Amino acid sequence: MDTLSYRTVHANKATVERKWYVIDAEGEIAGRLFSQVAHILRGKNKPSYTSHFDAGDYVIIVNAGKVRFTGNKLNQKEYQTYSGFQGGQKRIVAKDLLARKPIYLVERGIKGMLPKNRLGRAMVKKLFVYESANHPHEAQQPIELNFKK
Repeated sequence: MDTLSYRTVHANKATVERKWYVIDAEGEIAGRLFSQVAHILRGKNKPSYTSHFDAGDYVIIVNAGKVRFTGNKLNQKEYQTYSGFQGGQKRIVAKDLLARKPIYLVERGIKGMLPKNRLGRAMVKKLFVYESANHPHEAQQPIELNFKK
């Protein structure tokens, strides 16, 4: 006799439905935007979230250069890179990085909030960041997503 009233359903390739979202980063606070986008990329906004399967949606971020930092982070927050050679460590302040490579700043912030394994590398491939308001993904009919302020 089967006495269970429900069974646990895990997401898989056959059951997952992926949507496309477009987010305007103009005026958004950086850390809050990054955490909400990471949440969508992981698929945690869906009832069928499964931790061992990539069930997340595609995210397009436009106006990446107009993201906002609170407090004094723009002048104090540092991003470091290291080439592996002696003396190969470089540091750049968020203000300079935002002016030079705003796409890199947004991608790095979101990537840091995803798992550090092959699952996380698959999730970050569903992220598309653009510096201007234009993007080439109109054929996917993305849904505009606005976060509550």
